[in-house]
Amino acid sequence: MAHYFEEPSRTFSEYLFVPGFSSKECRHENVDLSAPVVKFKKGENSSIVMNIPLVSAIMQAVSDDKMAISLAKEGGISFIYASQAVESQAAMIKRVKSYKAGFVTSDSNIRPDQTLADILELKSRSGHSTTAVTEDGTAEGRIVGLITSRSYRVSRMPMDTKVSEFMTPFDDLIFAEEGVTLSEANDMLWEHKLNALPIIDKNRRLTSFVFRKDYDSHKENPCELLDGDKRYVVGAGVNTRDYTERIPALIDAGADVLCIDSSEGYTEWQRDTIDFVRGKYGDSVKIGAGNVVEEEGFRYLAEAGADFVKIGIGGGSICITREQKGIGRGQATAVIEVAKARAKYFEETGIYVPLCSDGGIVYDYHMALALAMGADFLMLGRYFSRFDESPTRKLNINGNYVKEYWGEGSNRARNWQRYDMGGETGLSFEEGVDSYVPYAGSLKDNVSLSLSKVKSTMCNCGVLDIPSLHSDAKLTLVSATSIVEGGAHDVILKEQTSSVR
Repeated sequence: MAHYFEEPSRTFSEYLFVPGFSSKECRHENVDLSAPVVKFKKGENSSIVMNIPLVSAIMQAVSDDKMAISLAKEGGISFIYASQAVESQAAMIKRVKSYKAGFVTSDSNIRPDQTLADILELKSRSGHSTTAVTEDGTAEGRIVGLITSRSYRVSRMPMDTKVSEFMTPFDDLIFAEEGVTLSEANDMLWEHKLNALPIIDKNRRLTSFVFRKDYDSHKENPCELLDGDKRYVVGAGVNTRDYTERIPALIDAGADVLCIDSSEGYTEWQRDTIDFVRGKYGDSVKIGAGNVVEEEGFRYLAEAGADFVKIGIGGGSICITREQKGIGRGQATAVIEVAKARAKYFEETGIYVPLCSDGGIVYDYHMALALAMGADFLMLGRYFSRFDESPTRKLNINGNYVKEYWGEGSNRARNWQRYDMGGETGLSFEEGVDSYVPYAGSLKDNVSLSLSKVKSTMCNCGVLDIPSLHSDAKLTLVSATSIVEGGAHDVILKEQTSSVR
């Protein structure tokens, strides 16, 4: 007969924290929200550690290059959506990796015999206002000049004006020689009041740029998440169909970590995808897998070699998998059970596999609950879709500003690969909806507020980091009546505001 779980599966809203002892050290500024992203051995550290435990969902309506840059500035990671052409996804990765760095390789170059029209076309295509003028128009050519937005006036110059006529010639450039340190280069930027400093080798070839905006950005965003070359960290989704083509392209583009995007991860298709990565790249390429909701699924993916495991089926606000197929589990129960499986696996193998809770977050305090229950970090879709930085349109509906938000299983997304069971291509029925979410403003302001609440909860629990939250948090189930008691009740509110985050 079928196997029955004795306990009902529960959601985050059915739990509350019970306070622990708070010492004088339990203050917001002392809370460490860093989180490991990929597996590591006992006594070692994860090779990728986020500064905040938030990642954005692998969704068309959430994670593009703009979102990736904004979230990396705050210390998290975006997983750029996979339901697009390989070339398009790789281009997004490249834009993120080239946006911020200490030493930036020039990918906007032009010859001196080209024209103002060519400059404007290049600027439109790349978004860069600083262009190196080299003899052959390549990044490796001998530099002969430099063009910035102050080098020309479109309204007063013919489009066929030669670059050589309005560029700043090499003899007038302030530059640094190859071997200069980033600190020294930044000092030169400030000393000479420059926006960009070319770095030149002994053969007068341009090796890179150092930009003032990168220095300013770092000071404004102390938690920003950078790789070893001081570029923003970015993730990418992959599917179990075209991974042999997609994964090499994403790695070449600079993706730091991959994640298999699937509604259900306890499948042979996921093992095949992980086997491809291990066979081609060994452990140098990091890839997460999922989604699962119980021990067997976690164990299968951990033994297959997944670098992290994602938890959750049917808990997303736009997901109707449970309605359509009757598949899933309450998110709180799923996280608790998989975390127990992870602890058992760690005890047996000495390998810690980070867990990502995906779905079920409605209120900010749910973030703290998911972390306390064993998640190392959280994947959020609806939460990030509400912000200026998401790729969807902001609309005014009946006097209220909203943003579009649709599921990857909706007919709008047509991401059949996410729900692939090895058969014909295409969606035979929807597992996601097309919707709106209330517009919430900027990512930075909202993330700061949400994490302030998480820190406050942790201080009330008497813990200062996520591992301590895992081990020391005290949780209690609540009744339906106590849920009502927890909100405003038996009063007439002067002003009704939403507490949904």
